[in-house]
Amino acid sequence: MAYWLFKTEPDAFSIDDLKSAPSQTTAWEGVRNYQARNFMRDGVKLGDLVMIYHSSCKHVGVAGIAIVTAEAYPDPCQFDLSSEYYDPKSTCDKPRWVVVDVTYQQHLNKLVSLKAIKENATITEIALKKGGRLSVMPVTKSDWQAIIKMAE
Repeated sequence: MAYWLFKTEPDAFSIDDLKSAPSQTTAWEGVRNYQARNFMRDGVKLGDLVMIYHSSCKHVGVAGIAIVTAEAYPDPCQFDLSSEYYDPKSTCDKPRWVVVDVTYQQHLNKLVSLKAIKENATITEIALKKGGRLSVMPVTKSDWQAIIKMAE
């Protein structure tokens, strides 16, 4: 099992939205950065755990946990002319973008802020601490455990 952090803007989709989704599951759509896409396509596997991170909002930080319930498959939005994620260069034979399905597991007892993550000396590898802006990023087991402990 691996650990991941998925960023989302809670005005568009939040941990609360995931919890209230049908079967508490959603396709993690709209990723349009190649490195983040590659993580989803090549790294994210069934059963991996995901921190849901709220960004571009008043209270930035890790808000909850999800689990990967379906590995990468073509993002249907890339073929939808009416979608903001439509990509005219994607074809059914050669899709450029993928999604994974995630299912809600829990809210954290308290939001773990970016500031708190940056100030925690035991957290050493997470890209957030180094100014990483990717919407999908790996998290080491030790960093995962430290962030979870901060939420207790």
